[in-house]
Amino acid sequence: MSSDNVRFVDFKSDKQPTWCPGCGDFGTMNGMMKALAQTGNTPDDTFVVAGIGCSGKIGTYMHSYALHGVHGRALPVGTGVKMANPDLEVMVAGGDGDGYSIGAGHFVHAVRRNVDMTYVVMDNRIYGLTKGQFSPTSREDFETSTSPDGTHQQPINPLALAMAAGGSFIAQSFSSDAQRHAEIVQKAVEHDGFGFVNVFSPCVTFNDVDTYDYFRDSLVDVGDSDHDPTDYDAAKEKILDRETEYQGVLYQDESSTPYNELEGATENMADIEESPPEEAMDLVREFY
Repeated sequence: MSSDNVRFVDFKSDKQPTWCPGCGDFGTMNGMMKALAQTGNTPDDTFVVAGIGCSGKIGTYMHSYALHGVHGRALPVGTGVKMANPDLEVMVAGGDGDGYSIGAGHFVHAVRRNVDMTYVVMDNRIYGLTKGQFSPTSREDFETSTSPDGTHQQPINPLALAMAAGGSFIAQSFSSDAQRHAEIVQKAVEHDGFGFVNVFSPCVTFNDVDTYDYFRDSLVDVGDSDHDPTDYDAAKEKILDRETEYQGVLYQDESSTPYNELEGATENMADIEESPPEEAMDLVREFY
């Protein structure tokens, strides 16, 4: 398929999503597909990696190379794919539980390595697939089956976590704001380095607090102001602001050089010889 005539629908697979009707992940996925098409990528040169949770199904619903990994480990897989074959456009998808709980350690190190790939997190502030437990981004007073009196814990600020880890592209979007969400993900794809987008993707089944109406009424788009995403101090001020929730590109280091380029890993290492050398086979045999 030529990149000249690719459409976002070309990234749709023939599998019908089984997300709950009204789930924010529909909009998140559509924006990802539009961003890939707008940046000239095709299903043949795209690799989608997902972890566990509602977001984990996205590799099935998108038409591309894909791998459904284990809980919290999608980023190491995505890193390996990009290092092995830098010609692929690698997009990693996860949820707030997958990315900021069991996968938090991998998140921090993926951010600081700055491998050239995109990480889209569908943040619904709850564990949806396991039927409504509080997540790392749930509010302190959020009542669930595992927090009947509230969580009594400060929610993680994923944008601040990314900035502290040395992130070169930090953004936030809202899945229902279709055009803006796709624009923000597109900028992450185009960024030279690790493009991180936290997406508010409401769970209509188990979260009746962080709803579509809440985000429509509360979100402030930095694109409507004179915010300069290249200004580190201005970005930090907004990212650490606990009173306001922002949409847009909060921070971008335009001089970023991806880790794979710094380390000279620019050649495709994924091609395997039809007949591997005998010494390579000896190494394989040692594991059996």
